[in-house]
Amino acid sequence: VQLQASGGGLVQPGGSLRLSCTASELTLAAYTIAWFRQAPGKEREGISCITRRGYKTSYADSVKDRFTISRDSAKNIVYMQMNSLKPEDTALYYCAAAARGICSASESDYRYWGQGTLVTVSS
Repeated sequence: VQLQASGGGLVQPGGSLRLSCTASELTLAAYTIAWFRQAPGKEREGISCITRRGYKTSYADSVKDRFTISRDSAKNIVYMQMNSLKPEDTALYYCAAAARGICSASESDYRYWGQGTLVTVSS
């Protein structure tokens, strides 16, 4: 089982992108979904999370008030809307799914992963 992350691209500072996370063999509504990112030369970090059925969301301080995670369970998609993008947001973005019902920033808590989508913020 693998998730599919998409929506990355090149955007200017201050711009917006919306990432999507889908799965053909998994009902995402039954899982806690998180977005992680890995910038060049840095470790992968958890940046946002939404619990099963969307009861609760959480964000890293670095993206709070700029990024929004949401679900469309009818389409089996989890989105991350990214606004006010900064050059330091440049990274490979991954979505991941966990069976647990609470959010976690620990990679080891997530069983299923997507392949990553590249976001580049540059003028």
